[in-house]
Amino acid sequence: MSQTITPAAIRKTLEVRATPQKAFQVFTDGIDRWWPKDLTISKAPLKQVVIEPRVGGRWYGIDVDGAEDDWGDVLAWEPPGRLLLAWRISGKWVCDPSVHTEVEVTFTDLGDGRCRVDFEHRDLANLGEGADTAAVSMDSGWGGILGRFKAAAES
Repeated sequence: MSQTITPAAIRKTLEVRATPQKAFQVFTDGIDRWWPKDLTISKAPLKQVVIEPRVGGRWYGIDVDGAEDDWGDVLAWEPPGRLLLAWRISGKWVCDPSVHTEVEVTFTDLGDGRCRVDFEHRDLANLGEGADTAAVSMDSGWGGILGRFKAAAES
């Protein structure tokens, strides 16, 4: 009898020397400043990352040839406290509109120009085939990505 393992949600918490307003702005409008250009599902190199600032907005990459690759969409836009994104990239690293995992980021004011950023990427079993392997890769990947975000927010 085989047993299916459901990947656990990826959770990260970091303290950032920035107000929630600034951290939210850098995470969303400023994502292109800190997102690693080698992390893309495009065949061509990544040129830009965009999160459209509204519920129903798109989250996508634009490659150097101008092609747009959807990554997901905005489910909740609540500046400066909360952002909820649908991640529609499967465990095979391709956009699949039927895939629905969620990336939630909250920004909590700690005073003195600092905030706590709580990050969760959940429902990873929905990644489909390759979910377990993808979740392991994503756990370390998100750690590095969020480190880059923190550096950008504090600069």
